[in-house]
Amino acid sequence: MGKIATRVDEYVGERIRTRRTELGLTQEELANSLKISYQQVQKYETGANRVSAGRLFEIAQRLQVDMAFFFEGLETKLESKPLEHGGKNRSTIELVRNFSDIEDTTIRSAVAGLIKSIASRYKEEEEGAASVSGD
Repeated sequence: MGKIATRVDEYVGERIRTRRTELGLTQEELANSLKISYQQVQKYETGANRVSAGRLFEIAQRLQVDMAFFFEGLETKLESKPLEHGGKNRSTIELVRNFSDIEDTTIRSAVAGLIKSIASRYKEEEEGAASVSGD
């Protein structure tokens, strides 16, 4: 589990405990209303166990708060990188999908050879440009 995920789990657990105690509920009372053990509530509150989205929704209902309550004030010190949606990865996926649709082995072989040839030529050009700029 990543550092950000662990921190979020702990923060959500702290917010569950905070709201539960504001309402004067014990872990056992919250657990009974959720039909789980008080030990499970304890694990959620300490961040030892991750709370699923469905369970968090139930907890929000029992504690009379919006789901956003559990994340209010959360600031992550670590940067996360967004997933890449376009460019090289998407092209590769589309190429593989389309290539696998070609049933004729002769055509598949020809396409594979063409791609290999283009990639090889591209790589040579890149290496040539790098050696020229490195002088």
